[in-house]
Amino acid sequence: MATERWPTELRLSKDRRSLHVAFEDGTAFDLPAEYLRVTSPSAEVQGHSPAERKTVPGKRDVEIVGVEPVGNYAVKLVFDDLHDTGIYGWDYLYRLGAEQGEKWQAYLDELVAKGLSRDRMR
Repeated sequence: MATERWPTELRLSKDRRSLHVAFEDGTAFDLPAEYLRVTSPSAEVQGHSPAERKTVPGKRDVEIVGVEPVGNYAVKLVFDDLHDTGIYGWDYLYRLGAEQGEKWQAYLDELVAKGLSRDRMR
């Protein structure tokens, strides 16, 4: 049986560029908006299978403009690029924090491999 993670704090930074999440086991993470956006659990990003997962470029300057509760198990994050379909469960947020280094590096490697950039196309 998987361990259910429960947050004790969820706080959006004043500049809207990161989300602070603390859990009852004492672990806390500051998750950048860009990281949360490009790892969104939405079907738009993750697809309906691993083969459909998308690499999302151009989100270096994205901000979180809303944090909306979804029952007692998740939050929906609303980004200033109008993406708002990802439901971030507590376990998923914990995993994003715990695996941030490797997930972020994998994302950067994917960008390079696909000739994409973190910067928005102008």
